[in-house]
Amino acid sequence: MAYLLGSLAPAVAAASPAPDYGLYPAASFRLVTGQCRDCAASRQALWYFRAETIAVPRPGIAVASFTPATETFADVRAWAAARTPDAAIDYPPLVWVAASQVMRGARMSADGGALRAGDATLAARPIAKIPLNRSYYDASSVAWLQGRDLAVRGETRDGAFVMRSVWPNDFRVGPQAAPMRAMPQAASAQLALRALVREAPRGGAQSPYAIQTLWQREGAMQDWTGKPVLALLVNGAQGDDDEAHAGHFALVTGRVRGDGAIGDWLADNFYSLDIESEKGILAAPVPLDNYLADLNSGQSWYRPTYLLVMVLRDERAPALVQSALNRVYQQFYRHQLVYYHPADNCASISVDTLRALGWPVRARGPTNRALAWVGFPFVALKERSFAKARVAVDYLYTDQTRLLPAAALEEAYADLADFARGTLPAGAGALARMVAEDLEALAFVRVPQFPSSRAFGDAPVVSMAEYRARVPADPALAQIVPVPPRAFPDSLRDPDLLAPRRRPSDYVATAWGLVSIVGIPVLAWRAWRAWRRRQRKSRAALE
Repeated sequence: MAYLLGSLAPAVAAASPAPDYGLYPAASFRLVTGQCRDCAASRQALWYFRAETIAVPRPGIAVASFTPATETFADVRAWAAARTPDAAIDYPPLVWVAASQVMRGARMSADGGALRAGDATLAARPIAKIPLNRSYYDASSVAWLQGRDLAVRGETRDGAFVMRSVWPNDFRVGPQAAPMRAMPQAASAQLALRALVREAPRGGAQSPYAIQTLWQREGAMQDWTGKPVLALLVNGAQGDDDEAHAGHFALVTGRVRGDGAIGDWLADNFYSLDIESEKGILAAPVPLDNYLADLNSGQSWYRPTYLLVMVLRDERAPALVQSALNRVYQQFYRHQLVYYHPADNCASISVDTLRALGWPVRARGPTNRALAWVGFPFVALKERSFAKARVAVDYLYTDQTRLLPAAALEEAYADLADFARGTLPAGAGALARMVAEDLEALAFVRVPQFPSSRAFGDAPVVSMAEYRARVPADPALAQIVPVPPRAFPDSLRDPDLLAPRRRPSDYVATAWGLVSIVGIPVLAWRAWRAWRRRQRKSRAALE
């Protein structure tokens, strides 16, 4: 079926006239690519986005900075301690919008070949699948999107709209408070949240979108319009990738809109910069509709998603968090902070930021440090790799709240339940006090997985034991997507970068190395001495 390109305005507009990017007015940004030469973003950040559409703050707007020659979270703590309560929000170096145009209020044709918005009808097609991506948008996706009000980001090319992300606008938070929901009965707040996440089959991957109010302050307004929000987001387990059962973690900031739309909230995604993702994921602040619904990198095409949404009376807490995360991004792009899955991952970077700001998210403790020490040589021999043995040690050593997104969500929820009762933890600082004082409501949101050719996912694991139970016992049967490395150019390394801190695996490997260098020869010498004594005794007996 052929479609003609109709009038583009107002059906298709530049992406920047979106109402906001999280807490920021979109009018404060301009659209460029990473080839920009007059942007405040660092040369390292622009290098990663050299082929991508990004929104950067307009000239004269203060962009988050960092302190050179300083560890990332020490920098955040010092910055937060010196920041005045009424300080303006710092801007991010960039927002990854991925496409320069957006269609709002669009409807998809029955065959998926066109989009209609207002009086305009445009031929439409999805952006090409990244070759390493194993599955993609298909006829089931088109059928699921039928009849929905859509926000579609993309580019007009050769008389057609090339779709980069497709987001259903009926997934809303507000403007009116969601229905109240009693939490499942459980022995702890952590277990109650786990039961809520897992109450639907496959963690809600194939269930309808749902939003429920878990708590609301007495006397708080039922109309949430304009309220600032800070949200904790966890994506579930993927159904066809045995490296992705733990899920993914992000912090989200924004405001409740008058129509309840959430696509312009800002999700802060941390992901390894040193690999070429099979989905094209890049670490950045990104509009929530892009984060969840980009046809290649969108998390909702892979697994279910859960959000704990804090509805607040003041924006000071989300402004503080977003400003700090912008500072972390500056250090991340220049490789002062390097992504390392066992200890510096999406969950740990987010939790470390909250802790540095004064929300001491409770720790769950390491999986098993004794096993890390004892198991090191066995893993090294089994895998024939000291590198893999070191990684195993670091997984076992890391606090599970920093390692596993679901554990981080459960522990943060337990804190929020205390905040709602007026209880602050020991060591609570500025951020914890802000959230406790400003929290007006707490909502739980479940976003289903979008149908495609991909297998449906599940709820994320909450322990390494559960992770191992989901992975095939035979390594040959594990589903793993090999990805190529992305080398960080030496020319982009700043001279002030600090050396990486020592990890637990460094100490374990050193200790076992000493055992092998000193201990084994000593044992051999003692065995030889014992053998000589037996030989002498044998000769004496014969004589």
